[in-house]
Amino acid sequence: MYFLTTSRVGFRLWSKDDIELASALWGDPEVTHFIDAHHRLDAAQIEEKLDAELEMQEQHGMQYWPIFLMENGQHVGCCGLRPKDVTARVFEFGVHLRKPYWGSGLAAEAGHAAINYAFEHLKARRLFAGHHPENHGSRRLLEKLGFIYIGDQLYPPTGLEHPSYMLMQTTSN
Repeated sequence: MYFLTTSRVGFRLWSKDDIELASALWGDPEVTHFIDAHHRLDAAQIEEKLDAELEMQEQHGMQYWPIFLMENGQHVGCCGLRPKDVTARVFEFGVHLRKPYWGSGLAAEAGHAAINYAFEHLKARRLFAGHHPENHGSRRLLEKLGFIYIGDQLYPPTGLEHPSYMLMQTTSN
C-alpha cells in the first residue's frame, strides 16, 4: 500500500477516491490559511487540487503524496514534491498537515523521507521550498530540514512575497 515509509508514517499515491481525505485536509481553513488567499477552499477547488495532484503524478512521477500513521492508518496530511524546473532537476518541496498532527514532529519525519526520495529516486539536483511570511512553524521546519534562505519570491495564491529556500544534495542525503 505504501511506496515509502518511516517509523511513523507511510506515503501512498492520491486517487480520485480520496476526495474525503482531500476535503478534510484542504477544506480546513486553519490548514489553508497560509497557502491560499481565500483561506478556505470550496468543494470545487478541493477537487481541482486533487485532480492537479493526480496529473502531477502521471506527468512527473511526483505529487504532494498523502501520508498516514503507520500504527493506525489515520490520514495525517500530505508531503511531497512538484516540478519547479524539470530540465535542471529542481523540485519544490511541500508539506500540509491536518491540525491534530501539528507540533508532533511528523512534518520533519515525513520531510526527511520525501527529501531522500527526491535525491535518491527522482535524481533531484536541488529542492526549492517557500512559506507564508507569517508561518513561523514552516520556517523552523525548513531550517531543521537543512534548507537555506535565498530571498523572497511572489507566491501568486496568496499575493505575497514568501521567504524562499533551497536545499542542495549532500553526501549525507
